[in-house]
Amino acid sequence: MPGKVEQRAHIKLASPFIIEMWVIIFLVEFVKGSLLVALLPVYMENILGLSVTVVGFAFALQYLGDNLFRSPSGWVMERIGYRWTMTSALLLILVAVGLIIYAKDAVLLSVACLILGIGTSPLWPCVMTGVTELAGSTKSGSSGAAMGAVEMASLAGTGVGPIIVNFLMDHGGHSYRTAFFVLFGCAVLVVIVALLLPTRIGAHTPHAVRDMDIEPGTGSGKRLNPLQSLKRTISQIRNSLNVSRWLYPALFLQAFAIGLMTPVVTLFARSELHVTPNQFSLLLIAGGGITVLALIPAGRLVDKIGTTLFLNIGFLLAAGSMAFFSMVRWLPLVFVAVALVGVSYALILPAWNAFLAKQVPKGERGTVWGLFLTLQGSGMVAGPVISGKLWDTVGHGVPFLASACVMLLLFGLHLLIVHRTKRRTGTI
Repeated sequence: MPGKVEQRAHIKLASPFIIEMWVIIFLVEFVKGSLLVALLPVYMENILGLSVTVVGFAFALQYLGDNLFRSPSGWVMERIGYRWTMTSALLLILVAVGLIIYAKDAVLLSVACLILGIGTSPLWPCVMTGVTELAGSTKSGSSGAAMGAVEMASLAGTGVGPIIVNFLMDHGGHSYRTAFFVLFGCAVLVVIVALLLPTRIGAHTPHAVRDMDIEPGTGSGKRLNPLQSLKRTISQIRNSLNVSRWLYPALFLQAFAIGLMTPVVTLFARSELHVTPNQFSLLLIAGGGITVLALIPAGRLVDKIGTTLFLNIGFLLAAGSMAFFSMVRWLPLVFVAVALVGVSYALILPAWNAFLAKQVPKGERGTVWGLFLTLQGSGMVAGPVISGKLWDTVGHGVPFLASACVMLLLFGLHLLIVHRTKRRTGTI
């Protein structure tokens, strides 16, 4: 384990790669947050007359497209680099937003959501691989602060997007088309920024991938074909990936807890809390703003004292605050509940990503991150479908109670993983 002096080394948050990915993450999550949190649930239910179950199904397709292509995009990124992987994929966001603008039925909107997911699939494998590689170039390999920075960009985009869309809806005569075209402009901008990304970070990845793709025992340096290269990658991951089996359900549940809330939080605020669009924007600021402001300080503390304490407190606080949110109806208490949720996620997000980064082997980082994020994101596929069913058939507060129960389960799984890891490494 690194000593205390080494733990003070951090990734430079002002590095060009971090800044470019920060902008890309912000813009992508701005578009996604605007669509999935503010626009599509209300648009599909009130304008197109679709049920909440259909809304949840469309959202699930978005997460499905994202997750199905995360591992492949990580593998491709290892071979063609960040710039062209991101640029080619993010062009699909333009297609998706264009379809949404003119879609009038559930089928086309669902197809658009699927394409949107495919277009965003390389985002997190690329950024997590890049941050992990940058951390590998520091003495301590500390990544908490950088993970906090990229999560801050994600939450800022997810929060600011709905706020601006609600403002446009409130002051633009409830014009959905205007809001959709603003998002289309953001999609154009994110493609332009993606063209500024480097092809590689440093010299390690291209050499490593080039070596892995050379057929062994051939003096001529004959390259493997894509299928042979993929088989060799899978074999290497099996040999180098040594993690607790309990990590895999934890990856699923971490995103499943969020997926349960995503399609119903706006509907809950309007139907149960009876808030105006401006009040809902204030709620987003109360929760998301606190999270964003606390992420980088929390990430730096994670680098100094480790991930365990932050995850334990975060999971318990998230469980309690989400259960509280599902039960309160007085607006001041709603703000308290939302603020507590924000604090809990500020503790969880940088610590969770730093915890995962420690599990990633040096070889095929992009592919392994893609695998982890696919498993994690599969919770975002199942969450909205189950959430819509719970909303329609059981009760409007039940998705939030279910999410609280998942957080309690995550608390237990994390304790088990840490205990098993310490026992395996002989530290207990």
